[in-house]
Amino acid sequence: MPEIVITIGGRSFEVACAEGEEHYLLSAAKMLDTEAQVLADQIGRLPEARMLLMAGLMLADKTSALEDKVRETEDKMADKINEIRELRDAPAPVPDRIEVPVIPPEVTETLAELAARAEAVADRVDEKLGS
Repeated sequence: MPEIVITIGGRSFEVACAEGEEHYLLSAAKMLDTEAQVLADQIGRLPEARMLLMAGLMLADKTSALEDKVRETEDKMADKINEIRELRDAPAPVPDRIEVPVIPPEVTETLAELAARAEAVADRVDEKLGS
């Protein structure tokens, strides 16, 4: 079991950890040291036990706030997932009925015949006016 020397609030501590966990221990010690330095800057030198207690409480407070944010985010995500599921499982909307008028072929033929007659009349008028 490796033993590591960590420094918190300017004080050194020898701590043992499981093999391969050194990185995590050093990271945690750095976080605790950061809080201890804030205390030292604000209050000055404190007894070791009080410094560790207060630094630990400050970290616990930050951790608690982060856990609350994580829970809020998880709740929001769960709500969004439920909304998506509801939308996915909802029946498809009824399509709007759109009626497109269709001109019967007889009307088209009649219009074509009328157009031909009108052109014939126009041609006769042109002939009589041109003479």
